[in-house]
Amino acid sequence: MTTSARLRNRRVQLVRRATTSKAVRGSLVSVAGLVGAPVANQAAEEVGRVVDVVARLYGADPYPPLTGLVIRIGRRRAFLMADAIEQVAAGRVRLRTARMDLREYERRPGEVLLARDVLDHQLVDVDGIQVTRAADLYLAPLADRIVLVGVDVSLPTLLRRLGPRRWQARPTPERVLDWQAVAPFAEHATDGPAQVRLRGPRSGLHQMRPADLADVLEDLGRSERQQLLAWLEPAAAADALEEMEPGELENLLREAGPKYAARMMEEMEPDEAVDALRDLGQGERESLLDRMPAAQATGLRSLLAHREGTAGGAMTTRLVTAGREHTVAQVRAMLAQQSEHRTEIDAVAVLDPDGRLLADVPLFHLTVAEDAATLGEMVDWLAQFGPQAVVGPDTRIDEAADQLLASRASSLLVVDEHERPVGRMLADDVLDTLLPERGRRHFRRFLQ
Repeated sequence: MTTSARLRNRRVQLVRRATTSKAVRGSLVSVAGLVGAPVANQAAEEVGRVVDVVARLYGADPYPPLTGLVIRIGRRRAFLMADAIEQVAAGRVRLRTARMDLREYERRPGEVLLARDVLDHQLVDVDGIQVTRAADLYLAPLADRIVLVGVDVSLPTLLRRLGPRRWQARPTPERVLDWQAVAPFAEHATDGPAQVRLRGPRSGLHQMRPADLADVLEDLGRSERQQLLAWLEPAAAADALEEMEPGELENLLREAGPKYAARMMEEMEPDEAVDALRDLGQGERESLLDRMPAAQATGLRSLLAHREGTAGGAMTTRLVTAGREHTVAQVRAMLAQQSEHRTEIDAVAVLDPDGRLLADVPLFHLTVAEDAATLGEMVDWLAQFGPQAVVGPDTRIDEAADQLLASRASSLLVVDEHERPVGRMLADDVLDTLLPERGRRHFRRFLQ
């Protein structure tokens, strides 16, 4: 292709792009621009002004349909059903009828007031995995109705709204997120009978990694992050809490209320739960423990009894144990049942009939071994390398770190005075303790 032909194609593409942009811009209606806009009847006479736009946000539709407008007529605020509207355009509304049923607006299940509940509020950009703010919302015609199609999160749009009235009604889609790609928060949507919940298929929140969810939770305001937590399954919420900075986690637990906070703590790994409990006051700590199942509360209290800065104070009590008679296939089946705790498990402790430690078998050895091999055979084979490194509950963290480095392992068993395992100290727990100012570090486990 010649240079002149390429330039000609380039000009054609630019013209097409500009035409498309103009068409898209012309089809959008700014919610911010509608607020305060005149509402006219068929005779083009103004009958009121728009106060808010009502949409069914939590229904089955992928794009929430407009269900009506709240308008001001004199001193009265009335609700105008969507079927009475002939046209919604930039900065104006025209009715299809001269008669109006001017009833007071009462929220119905799933409805929100877009200007009051969503505009200028925080939301989660699920694709971009970040918290942002709705600078404007855009409506567009779809089939025979008007729907909410996108959220503008750009700064120019925010500045446009500060300009003259004639600018405010004009859409400026600089950075628009598809409505399907956001998780909005409607602070008042739980008023009345509305049932607010996150629709699973639409939201990518359920697919976010715990670390990403933790970042989102830390960026949200108090009200919004409590809503987000309420949307998540307790196990998913607990995974995210384990990734949060200690100060943020402490604030979140206080905001959540004792009952819900205790529920999330139940789902956390024991060592992470203990870390969180240590940051709370004595009264708050006991309040949460009293709301947990007795056995779990007892286990956490025993961990709390260990001093900070020791192996006992940083270990997890999540252990997988087996006997010499177990085959590798049997142990793999046991591990499969513990897959949800894979970040806490990187070895299997082999015990004698009295519960004393014989060997700590790394998962790698279990992976490459024959199914029919017994753990007894693996214990005998590992014996040629000498005694394995273990620490006591009172071992200082820096001493445990030295042993961890010397053993070239990613965790150390913590044993009592009778050589019975009481917990496991993970490499990232050592690092978190020694380098708290560097943030939380997470080693990838073999099965992760």
